[in-house]
Parts: sequence; C-alpha cells; structure tokens
Amino acid sequence: MEAFADKQAGPAAASAAGTTARGEATRDAIRRAAEALFAAQGFSAVSMRDIAARVGVRASALYNHFPAKQDILAELMETHLLRLTAALDAVLPGAEASPAARLAAFARFHVRYHFDAADAVFLSYMELRSLAPENRARINALRGAYERRLRDILRDGQRSGAFRIEDPTIEAMALIAMLTGVTTWYDPAGRLSREAIEDIYVAMAARSVGLDHEEEASCSSGA
Repeated sequence: MEAFADKQAGPAAASAAGTTARGEATRDAIRRAAEALFAAQGFSAVSMRDIAARVGVRASALYNHFPAKQDILAELMETHLLRLTAALDAVLPGAEASPAARLAAFARFHVRYHFDAADAVFLSYMELRSLAPENRARINALRGAYERRLRDILRDGQRSGAFRIEDPTIEAMALIAMLTGVTTWYDPAGRLSREAIEDIYVAMAARSVGLDHEEEASCSSGA
C-alpha cells in the first residue's frame, strides 16, 4: 500500500512543483515588466493592464500574484535593497581593516553594483513618494541599514583621525549621492572601462574625506 501511495503521490508532487515553478516565473516576469515600465513612464502613469500587456497575460492574472500595483512597487524596492545590502556585506572588510580600506571597498562595490541597476535605483529614489506610509517606512528602514554601513566607516575614520570630515551622516549622504550618480551617465560603449571608472570614484571618495595623495593612491589600489 505504501509503494502504491508513493507512485500515486509522485505525479501529483511533480505537477505541484511545476505549477509552483510556473507561478514564480510569472511573478518574476511581472516584476521585470513593472520595473521597466515604472522607470520609463512613472508609477502613476502605469496601470495593471499595461503591466499585463507587457508580460503577455490577462490583467486579472496579475492579481493572483499582487493584490495591487502598490505591492509590486514595494516588493521591487525591498528586493533591490535586500540584495544590495547582502552583496555589500559579502565583500566589505571587517573592522580590523583600516577605515581607508573599508571606504575604498564600499565605494568600489557601490559603483560596480549600480552599473547594471539603473532602473532599480531610479525607482528607489524617485518613486519613494508613491509608496503607502507603511511601505515607505519599511523601505526607509532598509535604506538606512545600508547607509549605516558607510556611516560606521566614516565615524571610525573620524575618531581615529584618518578622515577629516565634520559630520559622518552628511558625508555619507553626499558620498552615496555621488557614487549612485554613475547610473545617470554610464555608457557601456564609452571611452572608459568599468574598472577605470571604479578607480576614479574610489579616488574621489578618498579625497572627499581628506586623505592625502599618498593615502588616496593606496586607497585606490586597494592596498
């Protein structure tokens, strides 16, 4: 009887797994389509019908995955920030490294990650206003957690005397704005390689905290 039950359960389990996989694929397609449309046209100008047309499904099918357009936007922002922070934590040196080395690692990571994240970055900044209050609070908390990594580096550098800055919080916001700016102009066909652009941004980050020429060169080289 047990063997018979296993044989009966096998096709049912496979069918359920296939249905789940198809559902996840559709959900991913909805997210990708919504991100592109929101970035190109603005959240308020895009309808669920527009998203469905881009995916190639009926508008009613979207509601099986997202109760409302607001939920798609919130999930896009949350996913972006969670992935961003996890990727940073995987490469950022620990507190045993010098503040200059940690700043260089942060700057290089941030620029490198954002080369291919222009739409996600645009939404995270320009469409924050479109979130419902509870979603905005959650996204702001995630953003704050990412920025705190940089603020901690800057505070350590200020306390040790390595950095000449007045306010780590303002410095962090200014640095992130500068580093994120790469998404507004980067062109893969441009004259500079990604590595060269990263080096330039790392050097600018070093100068912004008052590192001298020798320290800046060491910071830029990753030494």
